[in-house]
Amino acid sequence: MTEQISRRKAIQGGAALVGLAALGVPQWMLPALAEGGEVVPWTDVPANFNPNPPTGSRTLDTRTIRESSFITPTEEFFAVQHYEQAQVDPATYKLRVTGLVNKPIELSLDELKRRRRIEQIIGFECSGNNPARLNTLVGNARWAGTSLSALLREAGLKPTAREVVFFAADKGTEEIVHGGPPQKYEQTFGRSLAVEDATKPEILIAWEMNGGPLPVSHGAPVRLIVPGWYGVANVKWLNHVHAQDTRFMGRFMARDYVTMTEKKIGDQTIWDETSVSRIRLKSMIASITRNGDKYTATGFVLGDGTPLRSVEVRVDNGQWQPASMDRANTQYSWKLFTYECTGLGPGDHSIVSRATDANGTVQPEETDLQSKKTRWENNAQFVRKFKV
Repeated sequence: MTEQISRRKAIQGGAALVGLAALGVPQWMLPALAEGGEVVPWTDVPANFNPNPPTGSRTLDTRTIRESSFITPTEEFFAVQHYEQAQVDPATYKLRVTGLVNKPIELSLDELKRRRRIEQIIGFECSGNNPARLNTLVGNARWAGTSLSALLREAGLKPTAREVVFFAADKGTEEIVHGGPPQKYEQTFGRSLAVEDATKPEILIAWEMNGGPLPVSHGAPVRLIVPGWYGVANVKWLNHVHAQDTRFMGRFMARDYVTMTEKKIGDQTIWDETSVSRIRLKSMIASITRNGDKYTATGFVLGDGTPLRSVEVRVDNGQWQPASMDRANTQYSWKLFTYECTGLGPGDHSIVSRATDANGTVQPEETDLQSKKTRWENNAQFVRKFKV
């Protein structure tokens, strides 16, 4: 995208489609753009940037986000896994609820689907999402399933239960050191929620995504959906829910997906380590289109469900200006917004957004995150650059 080809020349005459395709614009967008609009390319994207690296993960090319992009197509929603994809037969699938409950439960997929159906639009991102990868580990989808809290009420959590642990069917080999040579052992993926979080009514045991069955890459046949939390909490291939009275110390709870922040107490430096949990307030300008002398920037906001006070946009270090919010936005969806401006002269320009929630929390700048020494939970303002 660093290629300095004039967009105005690219859309003229029969060269329009060729020029746009050469700059990385998806084929499905070309006819609409040729009718009068054009995508303004970012100049801050490396020429070798690949939104879908061959790592087994799937990412969303955020440059394709437009005003009509509220629901992310299933095949474009990001997907990350830590072990190999689990292959679970829906015909023999069972979900167990065990531990500190009065009535252990075991349900087949058909029995789950006979429970009260709930549908929600929920967006989330990977906690490793960051500007360097254009925040491509993100998506917003319509999920359907049943209530976790209702299932836990039916099982009857005991008063001594402290955490609810969610185990998946995917497994991997880990090493443990116990005073001698490292030994290998098999571990299933697991994450936990405190009882007060696990019993919130919005959490879903989901079997449907965007009107169809969950694909294998998104946890078929059943996954957990925890609105307002980073992707790692949304356990895929879910097959076991276990209540216990101790803290769950699995790899992906206590040793990995841990944010380390430097803090000062007097003249002493301490390191505060916290497990990745709720999404930290974040916004990003994803794309800019041009029609005549009007430029429309489209972006999204993610957070933990706290209502927004404002989303603002600044062009070329000017004044912060309010953005317009999409009417389709809901509490736990991503919040699409647009900002329009005119009068941009030829040359290089910059644009950035920031979100502020109802509690007065303002999305930080990159310099505000310098005390955070791990890559997780990067919600910094993302200054974008383009040329007209």
